[in-house]
Amino acid sequence: MSAIIGNEKIAKVEYRTIGRRGAYWTVTIILAFSIALSGIGQLMRYGGNVDLVTDIGFPLYVTNILGVWKLLGVIAIVMPGFPRLKEWAYSGIFFLMTGAALSHAFANDYGDYGFHIILPLFYAALGIASWALRPKNRKL
Repeated sequence: MSAIIGNEKIAKVEYRTIGRRGAYWTVTIILAFSIALSGIGQLMRYGGNVDLVTDIGFPLYVTNILGVWKLLGVIAIVMPGFPRLKEWAYSGIFFLMTGAALSHAFANDYGDYGFHIILPLFYAALGIASWALRPKNRKL
């Protein structure tokens, strides 16, 4: 009877690890895809990216800086190794997204139904979730 209990415990631990790893990669892929598309859009000045930046009073060259930072952050989070760089990338994405939400809020540029504030905060929450779900080999 003790052997069965021991096996059940091992199976539970493995199941949790697999589920946690699956959740990590799901959240991280959604985050990376969203931030990468946003960064590419800013570098190409595609769609409403120009209006989003200029409407709140920032100069247009800010899109180049933010676009490069976003792409470098995505690369750092997705590539294997470099745990300290990942920590910096996660914190950078968090500060970038919360800063975007606050910039829009202080400029009274809420967008339709608060979209300009809700979306960056959602990305910040995805970043926190991805950071919290990291496997041991991606931690410091």
